[in-house]
Amino acid sequence: MRIVVLDGFTIAQGQDLWAPLRAHGELVVHDRTPADRIVERARDAQVVVTNKTPLARETLGQCPALRYVAVMATGYNCVDVQAARERGIAVSNVPEYGTDSVAQLTIALLLELCHRVGDHDRAVKAGEWSAAPDWCFWKHPLVELSGLKMGIVGYGRIGRKVGEIAHALGMEVLAASRSRRDAPAAKPFAWKSVPELFEEADVVSLHCPETPETRGFVTPALLGRMKKTAWLLNTSRGSLIDEAGLAAALNEGRPAGAALDVAAVEPIRPDNPLLRAKNCLLTPHLAWATEAARKRLIEETTRNVAAYREGQPRNVVNR
Repeated sequence: MRIVVLDGFTIAQGQDLWAPLRAHGELVVHDRTPADRIVERARDAQVVVTNKTPLARETLGQCPALRYVAVMATGYNCVDVQAARERGIAVSNVPEYGTDSVAQLTIALLLELCHRVGDHDRAVKAGEWSAAPDWCFWKHPLVELSGLKMGIVGYGRIGRKVGEIAHALGMEVLAASRSRRDAPAAKPFAWKSVPELFEEADVVSLHCPETPETRGFVTPALLGRMKKTAWLLNTSRGSLIDEAGLAAALNEGRPAGAALDVAAVEPIRPDNPLLRAKNCLLTPHLAWATEAARKRLIEETTRNVAAYREGQPRNVVNR
């Protein structure tokens, strides 16, 4: 069985982490695959493994040997799953591998907004502390989270983990979810509608997938409901937010700040208005990318391929 990985670099970062997958067939790993070489590389493969390299209807139609696509991610919108179904090609994803890593970065971004650790580190190294007349100084207001309200939009695995950590920090948790089931044992906790959550929360954290309903749902009108002191976090999908609207709102001082690990177009475009917005922290979609999470991702992808090979495919998204 010929297995072709189209874009392995982001996952493996130059390391050879592919031994588990290599055990299941003739393996070819490409670091990256430009659009004009996808068909050439995938044409003779029975199994194609992709992270973000797109497999459109036209591409699938030019790969007669292809029977299985393993997406090395939770999101699978890089594959035309309907076209794959029509051609008898099963598509699988990895539903869970990075919960702890994404939750960890979400809280790291929140703590950076609270304490601006990076700014203070740079100030100390620039000599500002050495020259200060007092034994202690700070460049920004410092915020204690205990007693504040954490609003979580999307209460799946990651949202719940963020809620657990927020509770441990002494925060009250508010959650908006399509399915209001299994409320956490930790209190205080309350279900809210999205508008209610944006109005009441001191921190709003987005953990919902991109769907036609959620795309661009964070509008200027919704941002206008936030407290002037509130913060917005997004470690989910950049397309959930009207980015121009958020930049304008930040420049007007409502909300007080934002910390975003994602952008609507990635890598972020140089003309993205968030790059110049006030009080906006940006990181390059790295919440998922701890070494532990990346190894789990390859291990789970290997289990998916092994299950397909044994005739019992798992995590199939286009049955």
